[in-house]
Amino acid sequence: MPRTIIELLKNGTRANYDDAFRRGNLVELPAMGSLIITGDLHGHRRNFERIVTFADLPNNPERHVILQEIIHGGPEDLHGGCLSYKLLLDAVRYQAAFPGQVHLIMGNHDTAFILNSEVMKDGKEMNRAMCMALEREYKQAGGDIIQAMKNYLFSQPLAVRCENRIWISHSLPADRFADKFDPKIMERPLQIDDITRPGSAYLLTWGRNLGQELIDKMAKMFDVDVLVVGHQQQDQGWCKAGKNLLILASNHNHGHMLSINLEKNYNIEQLIDALVPLASIV
Repeated sequence: MPRTIIELLKNGTRANYDDAFRRGNLVELPAMGSLIITGDLHGHRRNFERIVTFADLPNNPERHVILQEIIHGGPEDLHGGCLSYKLLLDAVRYQAAFPGQVHLIMGNHDTAFILNSEVMKDGKEMNRAMCMALEREYKQAGGDIIQAMKNYLFSQPLAVRCENRIWISHSLPADRFADKFDPKIMERPLQIDDITRPGSAYLLTWGRNLGQELIDKMAKMFDVDVLVVGHQQQDQGWCKAGKNLLILASNHNHGHMLSINLEKNYNIEQLIDALVPLASIV
């Protein structure tokens, strides 16, 4: 069983790098087919199942699904250990079943797990909680599985750019760090320093307090019209954060996702019309 999980993660790592739509650390989607964009999941299995049901990839070979921030949250074991790694493994299986259609992008909780840095959620240090749960379940193999998970998470792309001028990343650099962000991070092999503060991948996954000037600067930098991110908690599942930025959350009962046509251009109001409440999916 542990050997099977390690092999799954190794194959997922290779699949991330071999994605036919990937260019450097960016996935570039053509003006063809459709796209499901989700916000943070944080261990919410039922919403993941709803996304899979709605996407119906077996019957939609030109549809893509973007997932982010799978880990840290959701069910716990009897000792309070975080079991969200189980959902991550299911997401990797989903990706393996539909190569080139399912894309997981890097989030700040992923970088924290890779670096084993402290990340608090609901008063709990999540990396310790998840590693302890893994070690309880897999005993001596726990360490090898943790390392395979780190390798997988590090292999994720940083963002997705669609030909219809939509950008999707976990976040954007905060206003005060905008000048430190190097867009060439999208073109070159990722290094550990890049996900460590103040590296550009760190800035792209941890940024908050995104002002309109910053959003406009990023839109121009990435040559897009609208941007979609996660990262910031949204009680209603989404937020229009400026004239061209939409924030999504998919990790609770009011969570939302986007369902769009890749052949069509969208403004922010049209994206809002394309929102789907996850609770509406049976």
